[in-house]
Amino acid sequence: MKETPLSNCERRFLLRAVQERKRLDGRQCYDYRNVRISFGADYGCCIVELGKTRVLGQVSCELVAPKPNRAAEGILFFNLELSPMAAPAFEPGRQSELLVKLNRLIERCLRNSKCIDTESLCVVAGEKVWQIRVDLHLLNHDGNIIDAASIAGIVALCHFRRPDVSVQGEEITVYTPEERDPVPLSIHHMPICVSFAFFEQGTYLLVDPSEREERVMDGLLVIAMNKHREICTIQSSGGIMLLKDQVLRCSKITAVKVAEITELIQKALENDQKVRKEGGKFGFAESIPNQKITAFKMERAAVDTKDVEEQAEEIITKADPPSEVFTKPILHTPGTAQIGEGIENAWGDLEESEREEAAEEEGETDATAFECQKMEMEDTSITNKTEKDEPIVLSDSEEEEVVILEPQDLPRKPRTQANLKQENTSKKTLNKKRKKKRAAH
Repeated sequence: MKETPLSNCERRFLLRAVQERKRLDGRQCYDYRNVRISFGADYGCCIVELGKTRVLGQVSCELVAPKPNRAAEGILFFNLELSPMAAPAFEPGRQSELLVKLNRLIERCLRNSKCIDTESLCVVAGEKVWQIRVDLHLLNHDGNIIDAASIAGIVALCHFRRPDVSVQGEEITVYTPEERDPVPLSIHHMPICVSFAFFEQGTYLLVDPSEREERVMDGLLVIAMNKHREICTIQSSGGIMLLKDQVLRCSKITAVKVAEITELIQKALENDQKVRKEGGKFGFAESIPNQKITAFKMERAAVDTKDVEEQAEEIITKADPPSEVFTKPILHTPGTAQIGEGIENAWGDLEESEREEAAEEEGETDATAFECQKMEMEDTSITNKTEKDEPIVLSDSEEEEVVILEPQDLPRKPRTQANLKQENTSKKTLNKKRKKKRAAH
């Protein structure tokens, strides 16, 4: 899925804001976003949040054969992954130009700067050394991936503990954490990357660009430095020409930001180590703040249960006695039951609309009764006419022929209950038809 391009209006708006020394998130030009570090339950697992950009770092190790040209040094391997979960534009299983550039920059920052003592990773020279693998996963992309990834990589390495090893002759023994405490890595310094975005051919400068600012920038300058003001690596991309004064100004800003971030990393590592020694709770779940709606937990509160029985007795004595309860059910008909006598109607009198509806229903019943009486009168008149030996004329408006039937003296059938029911149903159907005709008119 391709990245959604910015419209011309958005591009002009962002560039105009940069010219006026303003940013969308309210920061100043040299402000860094808030950095938050949280550790997992295992050593070497951490999540670094740089604003809304989130990177997961995981360190693992294994015993392998060393490289032939460096038989007494361990191996460092770095891998950064950009998954579609971070942004829809990233495709799984495909190495884009951005991913290759980021991986090379992280290797230059963390491995080529010799921040880790690789000779301390040697177990038996020429036979067995520790291979340290650092996997970095981008969880959410909101700009400045390289800074968040470099912080996550060095934090995960500082937090990692490898198993202890002993060598007796040709036998190598790897101890579990229960048998011997794991050993931390030997780290000389902490290189951290700081990114600078340039606009309008280097006229304007922003520190820690966001994702939208990266889309409209002309060039990017990345400086990796430690707290001793030693530049570990520097890279410029975008094809812009920078002056010497601009690079020196960026290096001074980098020194200030690196010192602040290094102090934050050391405090986070000390707090995590302190919690683990005291036996407290640690991990990603414990690092979620309680103010968020995703934290399904509350602070523990002490409950005094010494005088519970006495308080319960006082409540029972002060309470009103229970009302009379009918335990025996009343069976009105098979399949139904009632317990108690029920409660009086609490709905009150009928409202005006309900009264009008009831009056209309009564009027309809009276009208139907009157029509039924009228129908009965008509039926009786028809029977009286037939009794007077008058001819019955059956005519149809569509037909010209007229058939006259002479009355014959036929024995009259007695009216049974079934005949009466049939007459009543016919009367009801006639009434319904007449009502429909009236409603139609």
